[in-house]
Amino acid sequence: MSDSAVDSHATASPDPTEVRIPARGMDRTELLELMRARRAGDASWREGKVWSLVYHLGDEHERLLEDAFGLYFSENYLNPLAFRSLKQMEGEVVRMSAHMLHGDTDVVGTMTSGGTESILLAVKTYRDRARRLRPWIRRPNLVAAESVHAAFRKACHYFDVDFVPVPVDSDYRVSAAAMARRVGRNTIMLAASAPQYPQGVIDPIVDIAALAQQKKLPFHVDACIGGFLLPWLERLGKPLPRWDFRVPGVTSISADVHKYGYSAKGASVVLYRDMNYLKHQFYIATDWSGGIYASPTMPGTRPGGCIAAAWAAMNVLGEAGYLERAQEIVQATEKLVAGIAAIDGIKVFGEPDMSLVCYGADDSGDGVDAVDIYAVADELERRGWHIDRQQKPRSIHATVMPAHGAIIDDYLADLAAAVEHVRAHPELSEQGSAALYGMMAEVPFSQITKLGVRKIMEGMYSPRGDVPDLGATGSGDQGDAVLEWMTKHGPRALALGRAARAAVGSRLRALPERARGLFAAPRGRGGRGGGR
Repeated sequence: MSDSAVDSHATASPDPTEVRIPARGMDRTELLELMRARRAGDASWREGKVWSLVYHLGDEHERLLEDAFGLYFSENYLNPLAFRSLKQMEGEVVRMSAHMLHGDTDVVGTMTSGGTESILLAVKTYRDRARRLRPWIRRPNLVAAESVHAAFRKACHYFDVDFVPVPVDSDYRVSAAAMARRVGRNTIMLAASAPQYPQGVIDPIVDIAALAQQKKLPFHVDACIGGFLLPWLERLGKPLPRWDFRVPGVTSISADVHKYGYSAKGASVVLYRDMNYLKHQFYIATDWSGGIYASPTMPGTRPGGCIAAAWAAMNVLGEAGYLERAQEIVQATEKLVAGIAAIDGIKVFGEPDMSLVCYGADDSGDGVDAVDIYAVADELERRGWHIDRQQKPRSIHATVMPAHGAIIDDYLADLAAAVEHVRAHPELSEQGSAALYGMMAEVPFSQITKLGVRKIMEGMYSPRGDVPDLGATGSGDQGDAVLEWMTKHGPRALALGRAARAAVGSRLRALPERARGLFAAPRGRGGRGGGR
């Protein structure tokens, strides 16, 4: 296939709505060449340029996962009786995971397609359990740290459960006392994280579990990202609070095998302390004309390859392999944290318990950021890095993996250069995606920003499949008045917001210390904890 032919196929069609199944099939070699050409512009995760999304242990491990997945490429685990080997492998993945998390022989669970499904199932399970045991509840709610993964909010939206967020403290951890103030007669479960994703800190699981026992409520610990790393860090001697099934009151845990378990994508586990909880996860229909339908998880069809690859990854690595990778991650994380601390103008937020590092501007003391961290993110992307931005506080997030050890020095050098460049060019905070992300993070009208994001999604999933340029400024190219308004007026709105915060801050500092407390947001009643 010629280079020009590849290029013509690799670029987007002038009119995506005219895409059809080709009249005649493409040659296999040409097809694969086209696919390779199209992915050339994707994030460069093999070179360590990505700090999320892909957990890579090298080409040899990847080939093993491909082989294991391929052995069960066509198997449909809808019916475990038809594929007993998959049933055995799922059971062994669950047992190995339960043992790793200090569960006893009563712990049960299932594999799922990922952390979101694991969390969805936990919320659905406890909702259905409440329907059975407390049928008088009409408006069930879930009380959780505001920092828990967005999948909990998604689950509540899907399953008609009210999400009750609890503000975190200055260390980014939620307190059990703050959660207790939000628990009411309609509460059906509690949720917290080990660790939470934004700053990588573990919530006080022991205290929250005691509250759960006191209130006779189930308590789910989201360890989707930490479940397959924290146990090995503890084995290496890192002091960590207890958070798993050793803690009485923890009734379920989610942990992703396709993160630090190093499996192929599409593998997680949700574990329950015993069958009295798991049974509420099942869906069973006996009156369908097609026969009896029973499903333990959300999908009907379940790809066998994901289960096989997870089983293979856990068995090929073994405890020794996981410990070795954990040691590499510890060293890389410590180097990254120390390197960020050495760069003037930025700092790490919180004290990460494992490998999730969140950093942003080191506040200058007058309520105005010393450097715009979103502009720093833009500059890093111009240097070839894929950057994850966060809000509340405005920050950059990095998930450290074994492969990052080899490129930490390069990243820190580019980060230092990016900070200095933004400091020398403050106007960058009003340009490109820095302005748009800043607007999204700071505009006080959440419905406006939600509408803007919704319009982006509508465009991406429209027949034309438009992929927006979030760095575009004021041209209306995105085809939406809300986004155009935000890109056009975002810089002015941000400037006005910063000026207002600075003015309020200076006036508050002029007040006596005792009077200053009158303006602090009350804990547990909608105000944010310190440092947020």
